[in-house]
Amino acid sequence: MPAYSTYTDEQLYELLQGGDQDAFTEIYQRYWKTLYQRARAMLNDGPLAQDVVQEVFISLWNRRADARIEKVGAYLHQAVRFQELKALHRLQSDAAFYDRLASITQDLINHEPLLYNEMESIVRNLLSRLPEDQRNILRLSREEGLTYREIAEKLGISIKTVEKKISLSLRAIRKGMDGSFPVLLSFALVAPAGVSHL
Repeated sequence: MPAYSTYTDEQLYELLQGGDQDAFTEIYQRYWKTLYQRARAMLNDGPLAQDVVQEVFISLWNRRADARIEKVGAYLHQAVRFQELKALHRLQSDAAFYDRLASITQDLINHEPLLYNEMESIVRNLLSRLPEDQRNILRLSREEGLTYREIAEKLGISIKTVEKKISLSLRAIRKGMDGSFPVLLSFALVAPAGVSHL
């Protein structure tokens, strides 16, 4: 059996392009800890950092036949940085979206109770059409006030999966909303005040 630990990154990558799983494992072992530490420092969240690094290595394996990488280490660090930025953007977008909904919903409750009731009915109907797993994740987030991390641990799934399911749910509900209410989704999707999504 070849001593993969003695191979250069370039040699390992060449083997990886041919589908050599041991070469992939060696690359993973060389870089995962540094990449994880970097992602954790940037995101301030261990499980999310694990998801980011895992995504990068999955992509490296899946694209092994067509990707042209000159320096494996530099590529992996750049790929992790890209995934970090995507994760931060997603989290900031979610937080801003929930904050906006909370504010709009409170205004409707205080000033337009009939409109609020109509919207709530529409949204609950749309919620009932979602797949059960998506409904459950939204319920855990909204009714039980669980963070993304807590939901992931409770259901035995990744934080990335939680984010994706919530994003799919929001997209489906926005699409299903009547044209008169293009942005408002009602309190059914609003996280309790002060609840972090991580």
